[in-house]
Amino acid sequence: MGRHRSDPMGLARLAVAVLAVAGIATLLVIGGRALFLSLDAPERAEPHRATTEPSAGAQVPTVRIECVADTCPLVTVRVPGGDVLQYRDMSRGEEVSYFQPELDVVLSDAATVRVTENGRPRAQGKAGEREAFTVKAP
Repeated sequence: MGRHRSDPMGLARLAVAVLAVAGIATLLVIGGRALFLSLDAPERAEPHRATTEPSAGAQVPTVRIECVADTCPLVTVRVPGGDVLQYRDMSRGEEVSYFQPELDVVLSDAATVRVTENGRPRAQGKAGEREAFTVKAP
């Protein structure tokens, strides 16, 4: 039995295939990292300030929520029977304002946020206290 000879064209094809797979993997890693950083970038740059457009004649938000703790756990704002406008944690200094005629608000820890209803401050809750309430525009 003789020695087995390798095919030079077969080795070249294998080398090209390995390089192609390595190149695709590199592009996927770079692209995934760039996408992740672009999605995360605005929140790292400065606190988020969400505002929905005021309706005709409305100058004061129906509800304004400002995070006054390092983290304000799960703040939920929704239009009753409709869209969820916010469902997430907030960070210190972050504030949101909404101008819809009626809003349901749920605060997981009412002591961590400062809430203004139609321009009037709402009493701050106790630490760890969950609050759920509805705000209607005047």
